[in-house]
Amino acid sequence: MTIGLYFGTQTGKTETVCGIIKEQLGDAVANAKDVTESDLADFAGFDGLICGIPTWNTGAEELRSGTAWDDLLEKIGALDLKGKPVAVFGLGDSVGYGQDYVDAMEELHRYFEKAGAKMVGYVSLDGYENFTSSRCLIPHLNEITPPEDGEKFCGLPVDEDSENDRTQERVENWCAQLKKEMGI
Repeated sequence: MTIGLYFGTQTGKTETVCGIIKEQLGDAVANAKDVTESDLADFAGFDGLICGIPTWNTGAEELRSGTAWDDLLEKIGALDLKGKPVAVFGLGDSVGYGQDYVDAMEELHRYFEKAGAKMVGYVSLDGYENFTSSRCLIPHLNEITPPEDGEKFCGLPVDEDSENDRTQERVENWCAQLKKEMGI
């Protein structure tokens, strides 16, 4: 199994998290690529995808990352990724921008789901106390079936600004989860 690993970044933090993911998942994951240097047609050639996005345009209704992902969302939605496992992670500041915590991750999730991807990697709210709201919470997302075990994030939230001491453990736990869910 080969997993494509893609990111968009403003400050380099999303790329840093990709490095931890690559380290945890090893040879099953292709090298992390900035989405600006990628062709979306390549997505179909992978057995699964992991994609990371920061939330930069806090409070915006759309195009919330301020990265190349914003220009690709509609194109992602038009892809045929039926049944392909896709996991997303998002970066945000749960203290400074707690009312918009990792909101851009919801957009990425929504468009991959629109493309028919099998979305995996949902994360429990346990241990995330600082944020006040997020569009990434399931069952609040439209067009998806809520997980049976309660409200979750639609992917892995990472806070490199206010909780960077928790990043390594969160990513390690998420990667262990992805190994099972994606069959890595």
